[in-house]
Amino acid sequence: MNFHLSEQLIQHVPSFKVGLIQYENIVVSNIPDQLASRIELHRHTVELDLLDQPVTYYEGVREWRQVFKAIGVDPGKYRPSHEALFRRIKAKKPLPEISSAVSLNNFFSLQYELPLGLYNMENIHGDVTVTLGTSNESFEGLNGRVNSAQRKLITKDANGPFGSPVVDSVRTAIDHGTTNGLHVLYIPPSKSEDEAITFTKHIGDLFTQVHGGQVKTAVLHREQPLAQFI
Repeated sequence: MNFHLSEQLIQHVPSFKVGLIQYENIVVSNIPDQLASRIELHRHTVELDLLDQPVTYYEGVREWRQVFKAIGVDPGKYRPSHEALFRRIKAKKPLPEISSAVSLNNFFSLQYELPLGLYNMENIHGDVTVTLGTSNESFEGLNGRVNSAQRKLITKDANGPFGSPVVDSVRTAIDHGTTNGLHVLYIPPSKSEDEAITFTKHIGDLFTQVHGGQVKTAVLHREQPLAQFI
């Protein structure tokens, strides 16, 4: 499978980077007690941070708002997914507990202050491109709506968009039967290429500590916009 970072996106955000992790032979289950406790501890820390601070207290929220503005998306209308999680905590709403994979993905998003997408590889077809969507592209999202991809940052395959830093699609959602997954890390542009590579490998290692399996990683950026997993 080939992966591509579009020139159009690089023109808007020259330092844009995306981390890719392919998982094979993972086991997705209910959230383990030890992981649930760690997530709850971090959620409580965030809640305390936000008692008298806005969500823009976090540098990762501020930076991704600037990325959205750079590509022409209003971050007040279309919020990056990690900002939405911070807002849930500030509003004292519970975090989703769908599976071990989803809970860990949300934990990564909060701890490292960035959007991440986690997808079932079995439902991804053809090459994958991270790009800006067009007026005739849309996808059924996990938010229960049909989401227009026009001018939005999206990840797509031969069948169209299946993810974004805002919401992911029903088509490629992870479930308890998923054994092969794809992690897309929308890395803050302020990170260097070396930092992005190290970070992507770190996330892959942490994920497989919980779910087992094998990983392949790559980072796409201006100097290396193509990658292939065999």
